[in-house]
Amino acid sequence: MKDLEEKMANGESLMQQALEAMRRYHEARDSITPAEEVERLRLEAESLMQAVGDYQQGALGGPTATRH
Repeated sequence: MKDLEEKMANGESLMQQALEAMRRYHEARDSITPAEEVERLRLEAESLMQAVGDYQQGALGGPTATRH
């Protein structure tokens, strides 16, 4: 179990980045931010959340996505 705890702790920085990106997106969406910037922030947040999911799936021993 300690190995899993270490893997999850190693992914914590990525999770923090993803949550911060999501916060920035929601703040921009709820303000007068230009649509292009809101979309850029959405894509950034979505990408980081996907990276978190991929990391966690790999840490739990699941199949990892093939990168081309």
